Amino acid sequence: MTEQLAFKSGSGTGVAGGNTDAPLRGSAEAMALALRDGSTTSETLIRATLDRIARDDGEVHSFLSVDASAAIEAARAADRALSAGDDKGPLHGIPFAIKDIYDVEGQSTSCQSHIQSGHMADRDSAVVERLRAAGAILIGKLDTFEFALGGPSPDLPFPIARNPWKPGHESGGSSSGSAAAIGAGFVPLAPGTCTTGSIRGPAAWCGAVGLKPTFGRVSRRGVFPLAPSLDHCGPLARSVHDAAVALQVMAGHDPADPGSLDQPVPDYLTDLEKGVAGHTIGVPRDFFGSQATLDSDTRAAISRAEGLLRDAGATIVGVELPEYRLFAAAARIIMAAEAFAIHRENLRSRLHEYGNIAARRFAIGAGIGAADYIDARQLGARLRATVDNLFGSCDMMLTAISLSTAPPVASTSRPGVWPLQASPWNLTGHPAIAVPMGLAENGLPVSVQLVGPRWSEAAILRAARTLERTSGWAEVFLPFEPKDTRS
Repeated sequence: MTEQLAFKSGSGTGVAGGNTDAPLRGSAEAMALALRDGSTTSETLIRATLDRIARDDGEVHSFLSVDASAAIEAARAADRALSAGDDKGPLHGIPFAIKDIYDVEGQSTSCQSHIQSGHMADRDSAVVERLRAAGAILIGKLDTFEFALGGPSPDLPFPIARNPWKPGHESGGSSSGSAAAIGAGFVPLAPGTCTTGSIRGPAAWCGAVGLKPTFGRVSRRGVFPLAPSLDHCGPLARSVHDAAVALQVMAGHDPADPGSLDQPVPDYLTDLEKGVAGHTIGVPRDFFGSQATLDSDTRAAISRAEGLLRDAGATIVGVELPEYRLFAAAARIIMAAEAFAIHRENLRSRLHEYGNIAARRFAIGAGIGAADYIDARQLGARLRATVDNLFGSCDMMLTAISLSTAPPVASTSRPGVWPLQASPWNLTGHPAIAVPMGLAENGLPVSVQLVGPRWSEAAILRAARTLERTSGWAEVFLPFEPKDTRS
């Protein structure tokens, strides 16, 4: 028998209340308010987080490791600091978790691969360092695909993150554990990485907000690379506000990352509620081509988002982009070539230690010649310029992230069934955000994507907040209990 996951509406942002899970069900924003009005403590939040993970993650498999003692110790320190008037900001005392390709001092960075066995980080990655400095409390490390590329790999001795709304369905990847942990309500913040869509895709399938910033906005120091010219770091979060707060902390120039760009970081919260009145939002027509069809729920979500943005004062216009397949082809070639360059020595000497999926995907890069790589980079530059020019006629774009909601786990072993379509904005470097719009007929989250000019994170966050507020998603109570992992 197939059973649906239960969810409640109307209390998704609350922290206090009779429900013992209440601290976990809310956003970081709500947790921060509760900490400051004295209705909870960081230690209470962290202990409840740990209890919930221990109770429920056996079906979701979002976490690879949890450091409970360190988290509780950090929470006690956060409570003492807050009592003494030392408030580090809106993430002070708030739990977060991190994808296991980010370094955490004294912990293994497994990248979910035998190749990394025994690797211990001697320093926090830049993102972890900045979040901790802002008072956030690390709970543990999260599931990913092998080296953020391989795919769900049953031949490896690592858990495979499942969709918390229906554990028989995919969570997406490669920030699979990050999205699943947000979707399950374990933590309100879980930074991921994005090379061809690995923040926004999983976020869309698991009902999280996922923000890929402009290329160069967030430091990648201490993150195992996949394809350096496409790699981005960014937040997955419970709400748009949480994503904005996280980006505020994570963003900024870092000379230790060769791809980091020295651009001013605006205040992402000041105008978050300002809305979209007066903005022009472009909707690409036939972007995915005749071979790719959006399912009815995704089409309905796009149409509804258009209506909500129009009602909020935006002008919706059709725009023309080069076909999606051109963006995707260039991104695939660049990623394959750069990933092979990073792994080529291990592929020659330790091929048998890779999982089957990763080994096949990395091997593709061996057949890409210099001319093919240069052609792909040049095509990417032309497409980037085309998109830059398009933003002369609109302030941002609204488009799909995926052709459908999350597919069943068993189906993804067949070619052509991975319906995420998010790579164009990694290729061009433009900021893009996944925004949940509700639940589809099958009970799974359905999302849309907003894309803006480079360095326009503040604008797309405002538009995303408008959709979140008017769609009602912010009031959806997070899922559980999963009753049947086949559902």
